[in-house]
Amino acid sequence: MLNAKLLKLPIAAHQHRHEHHQIVIGVRGEAELSVDGTGAHLDTWRACVVPTEASHDYCGDDQNHVLVINLDPLSPAINTPAHADYERMMRVFENPRTLQMDSRLQGFIQFVAKEFDRAPGNTTLQQHLGASVLYCMADRMVDRPIQATHRSVVSPEAIRRYVLSNLHKKITVEDMAGEACLSVSRFHEVFRDVAGTTPHQFLLQTRLEQAANLLASSTLSVSEISYRTGFSSQSALTNALRKYKGITPSKLQINESVA
Repeated sequence: MLNAKLLKLPIAAHQHRHEHHQIVIGVRGEAELSVDGTGAHLDTWRACVVPTEASHDYCGDDQNHVLVINLDPLSPAINTPAHADYERMMRVFENPRTLQMDSRLQGFIQFVAKEFDRAPGNTTLQQHLGASVLYCMADRMVDRPIQATHRSVVSPEAIRRYVLSNLHKKITVEDMAGEACLSVSRFHEVFRDVAGTTPHQFLLQTRLEQAANLLASSTLSVSEISYRTGFSSQSALTNALRKYKGITPSKLQINESVA
């Protein structure tokens, strides 16, 4: 039997084990897990496989929400040779591991989480969506294995945090690659595969998002905002907003004042 739920992990660390397989998927914020002594950091791009009877500690930050999918390994629907996906599904839970989600799967997880929020009492919907997530993950893990999260895997969320903490500075792709401990060519390849966009476009979009937020929510001048978000000049910010978002700084400020 499969069940799925959206929940918030406690801030204080807890430890337990259970007689069912489990996948814990980051939806919002961040969380820490340790499964049989192996640490795992969850954000919105990572998931952790917890096999049955594996002892695990867990805790999260104030913002964390995770999608938890539980699968009973003794369920007749799964644990029989007649089930077409039996061998394939059980291979997912052979060992504890942390998984990096690609952009399509990450987007699907966010959709599923919103559906859980929209219909918290609809267990049938939750079971079907949970099963869909599990099958999508199994397809990636078994047919095209996702490596455990080490230096060879890039977390867009971690790169975003790095960019935001250095937003006013000149940031290059080489800087972001160094943060991920990868060569520029390898970083570009892995990042594009995981995030669905190039590092340069990701950097530009992050700058634009922050600039648009400041324009709509603060009284700072356009010149000051362009400096704070890493644009070389007020005109550079204006041109980027017009090209990529189809709007000007003054329009964003006017919209906020009207609202």
